[in-house]
Amino acid sequence: MARREPASPVVRQIDQQFLVCSICLDRYRNPKVLPCLHTFCESPPRPLPVPLSTPPSVLAPLSCVHTVHLSICLAGCLPATAPPQCLQNYIPAQSLSLSCPVCRQTSILPERGVPALPNNFFITNLMEVLQRDPDPRGAPPVPLPPLGAATGQPLCCPNHEGKVMEFYCETCETAMCRECTEGERREHRDHHTVPLRDVLEQHKAALQHQLDAVRARLPQLAAAVGLVAEISRQLGQRRAEAEAEIGSSFEELEVALRQRREVLLRDLEATCAAKQQVLEAQLEVLRQGQESILSSCAFTEQALHHGSATEVLLVQKQMGERLRELAARPFPEHPHENAQLEFRAEPEGLRRSIQNLGSLLTTSATAHTTVATGEGLRQAVVGQPCSLSVTTKDKDGALVRSGGARLRFAVTGPDGATAETEVQDNRNGTYELVYTPRAEGDFVLSILLYGQPVRGSPFRARALRPGDVPPSPEEAKRRVKSPGGGHVRQKALRRPASMYGSAKRKENPIEDELIFRVGSRGREKGEFTNLQGISTSSAGRIVVADSNNQCVQVFSNEGQFRLRFGVRGRSPGQLQRPTGVSVDTNGDIIVADYDNRWVSVFSPEGKFKTKLGAGRLMGPKGVAVDRNGHIIVVDNKACCVFIFQPNGKLVARFGSRGTAERQFAGPHFVAVNNKNEIVVTDFHNHSVKVYNAEGEFLFKFGSHGEGNGQFNAPTGVAVDSNGNIIVADWGNSRIQVFDSAGSFLSYINTAADPLYGPQGLALTSDGHVVVADSGNHCFKAYRYLQ
Repeated sequence: MARREPASPVVRQIDQQFLVCSICLDRYRNPKVLPCLHTFCESPPRPLPVPLSTPPSVLAPLSCVHTVHLSICLAGCLPATAPPQCLQNYIPAQSLSLSCPVCRQTSILPERGVPALPNNFFITNLMEVLQRDPDPRGAPPVPLPPLGAATGQPLCCPNHEGKVMEFYCETCETAMCRECTEGERREHRDHHTVPLRDVLEQHKAALQHQLDAVRARLPQLAAAVGLVAEISRQLGQRRAEAEAEIGSSFEELEVALRQRREVLLRDLEATCAAKQQVLEAQLEVLRQGQESILSSCAFTEQALHHGSATEVLLVQKQMGERLRELAARPFPEHPHENAQLEFRAEPEGLRRSIQNLGSLLTTSATAHTTVATGEGLRQAVVGQPCSLSVTTKDKDGALVRSGGARLRFAVTGPDGATAETEVQDNRNGTYELVYTPRAEGDFVLSILLYGQPVRGSPFRARALRPGDVPPSPEEAKRRVKSPGGGHVRQKALRRPASMYGSAKRKENPIEDELIFRVGSRGREKGEFTNLQGISTSSAGRIVVADSNNQCVQVFSNEGQFRLRFGVRGRSPGQLQRPTGVSVDTNGDIIVADYDNRWVSVFSPEGKFKTKLGAGRLMGPKGVAVDRNGHIIVVDNKACCVFIFQPNGKLVARFGSRGTAERQFAGPHFVAVNNKNEIVVTDFHNHSVKVYNAEGEFLFKFGSHGEGNGQFNAPTGVAVDSNGNIIVADWGNSRIQVFDSAGSFLSYINTAADPLYGPQGLALTSDGHVVVADSGNHCFKAYRYLQ
């Protein structure tokens, strides 16, 4: 018999990596393949015989972390406590399903259990081939049952001994013998079966196709590996750069502190020296005068007590003049300087500044999950700014709440020229992108986040001339005058269904419904003419500013009329176009009087108490009360916000006309959230802006349009207990809901009774949304799910 060569390293590696069961950690015995394509032994091997000379201590059961089937653990441990385990013993008795020990995928067991699972002929044949080499561990090869495939004979059915597998069950996707289809206990009755040879080439082709598809992913994975590795390298580089910048910044601060210390010490020395010089000069004068008086007094006394008559007469004139001169001489008896010399650093503010000095700017946004929305992705008008919104998301698709991401926006025209672009960071994870096409044609919009294209980028948009933009029949518009001045486009009156009640607009709506509707056009109690602001109280009241009727009406949370007060006029206590309304913690009703240019305060019963803002306000529109009891007034004409104490003293004012962060264009209404932050609707800038209690800008959201999160002149605003912001979208005749960071959540479903030009809105004490439906001269209550 020829001498066998030792197994090659490649053979050993194949044996160790592919031919070892992950349950018993030994070579496969009758390998069975699960639907998830993992393979295991059908049953555990027989334990090796233990020599009689084995010491009892070795046979004693001890704990071992290795799951093995030998009486002695192959890792060198003492006998393991677990019995031999393989697929047959792994599955609980009477179980109808099995969970893969590797991937935990659950599948249905065949009727005959584990033995009926498909054999892994590839593993079996590979073991047959490798059996020709000696076992890499030096042990004799384990004898395997003869395989027909390895010897060129047909494969036998594992369920019917000696029966050749010549059929294929397409239902069960497995090979079988004739007995499996025709026997008394046939498992594949009523299944569609075909000869094995008829489907062999088909399955080989399918496998080859899948193989080619998987292999085609390798270049993509290689590119992804390179990209991720490069980002990881850049991250390390940015860390080193940031660390160097932090060190440099604080070193500069240390130098500045030392320099300031030296300046202060020099100033201290110079100031002290100057004061000392003045005091020393004064001391010198005082001491000289003191010495002159003492010497003159001593000389005169000596002459008076010890001098002769002749001597006294001789010095009398001279000493008399001397004494008179000393008595009349002015001396600097009051100090010419003071001893104050203190150091006042006020370090608390500096300490707070140092504690907040610097910040690490980063986000978790990823390009492949970030989305861009807006009409500007599809169509633009030549010469007019066109906007779109980008919402950044992390790898899991969750909204990113912070700004500062590196976003690049480029627009290329049909002639290859780039259009003017602008990126506005709303500081809440959303960005407004604006571009202005200068010519007709197709434009390519490229949006890159950290150098990678966002989902769908690049986009293609067509720029048309203003006269070529086709009107949408469903969205026919007419010019109407804004209630705060100026013009914006608004939806047509009384459509059969609201714009967001259609299938197109009813994307992710909150499924709320109309609870009640109060009012119609008129001048009687419970009737309105162009109602504007609306507010609620904890006492269960709804307060409405009936603007053109120059009055305020009060209702219960159920819509029952309770009270009406106010008469037309320009005297204190009278109303001349009331717009905004709010209720403070005492139940007092605060009314913004647009034409009288002041804010009036009434008792809960409607009795006039005081007015504030006269001489300062130009056109007060919205009012609110913050947690400190301050009255916040939005001045629509002056485009600013005033903050007053209840006694009328001005606390702060911020804002001016314009489009910047601290500017407004016809601001309308205001609300205060649970953080005491001020939320203002910026009507003609088509956005909502949020400020802290001192008027410092925090963030804004929204842009001009009709998509989710866009506005066509926002008006009323309210904030729920969770911080979600509810906004009345006047020009689009709808109500939108945003989270506390300004990310769009959904609509209030108003399809049951469509709105027309909603103005103020508020949340009742029982959690409903009430909105002033100005165009329909009524107010409505909708169920709101928080």
